[in-house]
Amino acid sequence: MMEKQAESTNKELIKSGRNFLGILNDIKRRPEDAAKELEVSLDEINSVLSGKKELSAEIIGKATKIWPVNARDFYIIHDDCTQGVKIMRSDESKQSSRIMERAGYPYYEYRDTAMSKTAPFRPEWIMELCSVDDNDPRNKSVQWNNGHFMHQFTYFIGEVNFYYINSDGKKTVALMNTGDSMYITPFVPHSFASRSGAKQPGLILALTYGSKITGDIQQELSTLSNLGQEFALDFSTKEKATSALLKYFREISSISYDEISKRTDIPTDRIAEFESGKTILSNTDLQKLAEALAVNLRDLLPNDKTENKVIVKYHDEGKKWFYPSQTHAYEFVELANTTTLPSSKSFEIKINNTNNEELDIRAGLHQYAYNVGNNTITLNWKFDGKFFSEKLHPDDSLYIKPFVEHNFRGEGKLLVLRIGGKITGDSQRELSFVGKENTKRAISETMQWFNPKENNNN
Repeated sequence: MMEKQAESTNKELIKSGRNFLGILNDIKRRPEDAAKELEVSLDEINSVLSGKKELSAEIIGKATKIWPVNARDFYIIHDDCTQGVKIMRSDESKQSSRIMERAGYPYYEYRDTAMSKTAPFRPEWIMELCSVDDNDPRNKSVQWNNGHFMHQFTYFIGEVNFYYINSDGKKTVALMNTGDSMYITPFVPHSFASRSGAKQPGLILALTYGSKITGDIQQELSTLSNLGQEFALDFSTKEKATSALLKYFREISSISYDEISKRTDIPTDRIAEFESGKTILSNTDLQKLAEALAVNLRDLLPNDKTENKVIVKYHDEGKKWFYPSQTHAYEFVELANTTTLPSSKSFEIKINNTNNEELDIRAGLHQYAYNVGNNTITLNWKFDGKFFSEKLHPDDSLYIKPFVEHNFRGEGKLLVLRIGGKITGDSQRELSFVGKENTKRAISETMQWFNPKENNNN
């Protein structure tokens, strides 16, 4: 145990040192420059960079006073999933139980399920302690929340009423049963209650998660204050979205209507009408505008769909398929998804008994799973060249890092949610442009941006 702790500490120090080197490279400081400006010895700076010594709070404090960096830039994320998988047993989940009261009486029982510091979701087991004897969305027993700054996917177990504000601003109720699911956008007020007459109170697995605008993005918005609201363009319709995108890119380039007209041969009045939403441009014209603005065509295109902020999906509506084609080891049922978050996928997976030992699942997304069935199943996986195997009992939950090869064996049923986090989308495109070899340095900087002892003439 002591050896493992020492090994973990050494890895954390090395990661911290490389992160510090990355910061110095970004602000063009050599180790000797940093030592002089921070008023510490060069030996101390080199010890931190080599992972032999912890970066002290005193050095961080000095750095944030004299350099354009924030204290949080120096702190690395602790990896609590060193074998690629983190499991939370049902007994651990029960120990986290707490009762939430609303309006002076018990409303929900909350329990934690598998979470990781490396993953963007916060999944909860929630029992609805409030019971209603009608399906009126204005039922006085129902206590609404104010919405929250997290996307939410919910899987229903039992007879549960789901209350929400619809796109017309009206209180709405959806009657949900086992296997049904929903997605809800941040800040939409909602609530849940059990239906009276059921054998037991209803349950939900509520998987809340941050996507792109948490963390550093949220911090940047906060520093911009009210100016940050201007980044939220009008995406209420496809036409308004495209017009808003064109105006945004034209203005950040400081290009006038006359200039863009010269570059595209599109009349100025037509461009102005398009920006105001009075006319529609062809794909050919949009391609010309993209070239004139030095952007990709995709940057001017809105989402294919303008979806509701709440998506309810009943189990029988979900598409079903077998995977892989050769073995049919799994039967997938598609649950509630939104095209607004293309890297978020949710499924109910029936595991069919097979003796095939192949690790037949590999997904480039953070993955959460909960054993919603009645049987124990086996999870097998490979990480850092080593093979692992664990039993998953009913009500156990787990997290799996992206790209970890694994399989599930036995007979059972899982709820699975996959989330892209911060890296998918535009970040993935930028990383792909940088290239796989250079990505190694983006992940962990290992060298100064130049070598002062070599002749670098090319």
